[in-house]
Amino acid sequence: MPNPPNRIVAKNIRWQPDLVGRARREALAGHHGVVLWLTGLSGAGKTTVARGVEEALVDRGLRAYTLDAENVRHGLNADLGFSPEDRAEHIRRLGEVAKIFADAATICIVACIAPYREARAKIRQRIGADFLEIHVATPLAVCEERDPRGLYARARRGEIPNFTGVSAPYEAPLDAELELHTEGRPVAACVDEIVAFLEARDLIPIASDEG
Repeated sequence: MPNPPNRIVAKNIRWQPDLVGRARREALAGHHGVVLWLTGLSGAGKTTVARGVEEALVDRGLRAYTLDAENVRHGLNADLGFSPEDRAEHIRRLGEVAKIFADAATICIVACIAPYREARAKIRQRIGADFLEIHVATPLAVCEERDPRGLYARARRGEIPNFTGVSAPYEAPLDAELELHTEGRPVAACVDEIVAFLEARDLIPIASDEG
């Protein structure tokens, strides 16, 4: 992606080696570092499910953290708006932070609309095999019906420009590792599905029945 206007690109820099190493960090954690990227429309349930997965993993003694795209806009991405260019940069920065979490042997659960396939593909390329895309495939009509903050209603009235699903497009994944359906399902069932998905891929230990 081109550098935004007026951004100074440092040239006299070099990569500093990690003396500890990924393998040692993962051995200490007892599981792999990975990025779970939950994408879907506003109101699909991404953050709710992400927080549930985070709690379920931490309860099992695993290292997990939810990187919520909206929270990041309060700090790191506070300078970005919602134009296609700003959204692409927003996603790029999220991807870089998520990669750091994975390198630190943490299961990073990203909750982000990330509406454009090209932007998500760039993150996949940057992170590599550690990137697992989960499409929270809740239909637009259901998201609008939920509309907990009235955002869709405001967007329909023209009060919120560039709103995904109304005045801006959402490009659903074509090759997501998991398609998650939240409609008519309790959050716990969605959380269990993602945890089982991680277990099936040997990314986390299978829970023991011994209590």
